[in-house]
Amino acid sequence: MGMFSILEISASGLTAERLRMDIISSNIANANSTRTETGGAYQRRVPVFATILESEMNKGSGGSTATARVPKGVKVVGVAVDNSPFKLIYDPDHPDANEEGYVEMPNVDVVKEMVDLITASRAYEANVQVINAYKSAAAKALEIGR
Repeated sequence: MGMFSILEISASGLTAERLRMDIISSNIANANSTRTETGGAYQRRVPVFATILESEMNKGSGGSTATARVPKGVKVVGVAVDNSPFKLIYDPDHPDANEEGYVEMPNVDVVKEMVDLITASRAYEANVQVINAYKSAAAKALEIGR
């Protein structure tokens, strides 16, 4: 693992968690949106992440070399739409009510979103702590030569 790999991995984690928090914020903001540009109630969005893998040559004990796939961070593959069912609320006076008087409300659970937001925030903080620990270790290494 290279010297700057730690920073690259943490930076990719910071970027992924920032996007995750943005999507959660959008979900919470649209928790009561019954009408969207495409029609129908707002559907919850979920980020999709994947591991960035890189090939590395590893030297074995007998002088042989082997190629291994080593994780080098995380990347955002896309944003998926949660296809869980909408909540039906009986409100015949609502402009978006169907013939039976039910309104399709978004499939966003604000409590679940807040838990996800706390999790994303903690993961973000953990990546910041890794970067700070790396900077501290690098500074200590530079002091050895004094």
